[in-house]
Amino acid sequence: MNQPTPPARRPADPRFSSGPCVKRPGWSPAALEHAVTGRSHRYGPGRAHLEEIVERSRRILGIPDDYRIAIMPGSDTGAVEAAMWNMLGARGTDVLAWEAFGKVWITDAAEQLQLEDLRVFDAEYGDLPDLGQVDCDRDVVFTWNGTASGVCVPHGEWIRSDRRGLTICDATSAAFAMDLPWDKLDVATWSWQKVMGGEAQHGMMVLSPRAIERLESFTPPRPIPKLFRMTANGKVIEDLFQGGTVNTPSLLCAADHLDGLRWAESVGGLPTLIERTQANYKLIADWVANRDWVEFLPSDPATRSPTSMCLQIVDPWFVGLDKDGRQHVRNEMVRLLAEHEAGYDVGSFRDAPPGLRIWGGATVEYGCLQALLPWLDWAFDTVKHAQGGG
Repeated sequence: MNQPTPPARRPADPRFSSGPCVKRPGWSPAALEHAVTGRSHRYGPGRAHLEEIVERSRRILGIPDDYRIAIMPGSDTGAVEAAMWNMLGARGTDVLAWEAFGKVWITDAAEQLQLEDLRVFDAEYGDLPDLGQVDCDRDVVFTWNGTASGVCVPHGEWIRSDRRGLTICDATSAAFAMDLPWDKLDVATWSWQKVMGGEAQHGMMVLSPRAIERLESFTPPRPIPKLFRMTANGKVIEDLFQGGTVNTPSLLCAADHLDGLRWAESVGGLPTLIERTQANYKLIADWVANRDWVEFLPSDPATRSPTSMCLQIVDPWFVGLDKDGRQHVRNEMVRLLAEHEAGYDVGSFRDAPPGLRIWGGATVEYGCLQALLPWLDWAFDTVKHAQGGG
C-alpha cells in the first residue's frame, strides 16, 4: 500500500472542539468593539448588557415567563453545583451519569454533600442508564447531553409532569441546539462557551417556580459558599435574576456572548440553530454509515448526540492493539489533523474509549464538516500504514 495522499481541500475553519466551541460564522475581534470595558457591571451600559443576555436567552430558547434566569460564575459547573448545594437534601435524590461530567455530580452528591438518601444510576460510555428506574418524586440530577460520551436522553417523557421532586438538568451541550421541554425541567444550566461559542467561565441557570419555592422553603444543612448563595433571609435574591451577578463578570465576555445571541436571532432563532445542528449530524451519520473503520460510540441512534458526536474506531487492526496502542493511534490522528490545519481538537475525551469527538453544534458550518471528512479517512489510513497495519 502506498503512502496515503492528503486531501486537497481543507476546512475554511478547522475548529471542531467540543468546548470552548467555535464562534459564530464570520466572527472577528471587531465583534468586541462595543464591549463595556473598564466599567462596573452594576451600572449603566454594563448592567444593560447583562440584562440583555438574560432576555435574549429567554426569547431564543422559549423559556416561560414565570421561570427565572441567572448568570452564574464558574461556567456550567458552577451553575450545576450552586443548584445542588442550595436545593438537595430536602428529599431523596437520584443522580444519573453516563460519562465524566455526570460522574462529577455523583461525587458531589455522595462525597461533598454526603446526601443520606442517594441513589446512583450510571452506565458505561455509549449507553444510558435505565430511565424507567428513576423516581421523579425524588430530586433527579442528570445531564441532557453527555459531551464526553456523545449520548443524550432521547426526550423528556420519562419525567413525570406531576412529579414531587425537582429535576436538575445539566443542559450545557443541548441548550441552543435541541428543543428542551421546559415544563419537565426545574433547573437547567449551560455555559456561554458551548453551543453559542462564547468565552468560558460564565454559566446560566434557569429556575422553575417549583425550584424557587424550594429555595425559599428549604434551609440546607450545610454551609453555602458565597459564590453559590442565591437567597437572603429566606427569600431569593431578586437582583440575581435581573442581570445582577454573584461576583464580577467579564464584560468583554458578555459582549462576545451577546454577539452570538444576536447572530442566533438574525438567522432565525432556535429553529434555525436546531436545523443547522441536525444537518451537521446527518452529514456525519451518512459518512459513518459508509465506513467500515469507524462507528458511533452510542449504538442506539435515538440517544446519539447531534452536537458532541463521539466515534469509536472498529477496524480489526485497531481493535487488536493493546490500550496504549489504541491511544497512540488516536493521538497520532489528532496530531496529523492539527498539523495539516484540517481539524483541531477532535480526539475523544480522556476517559472515553480512544476515538474521535467532533463538535457539530449550530456555529459549525456544514461546508467545514464536509471538508473535514476526507481528512479523517486520510489520518486513519496514514497512521495504520505507518504502523504496518496494512
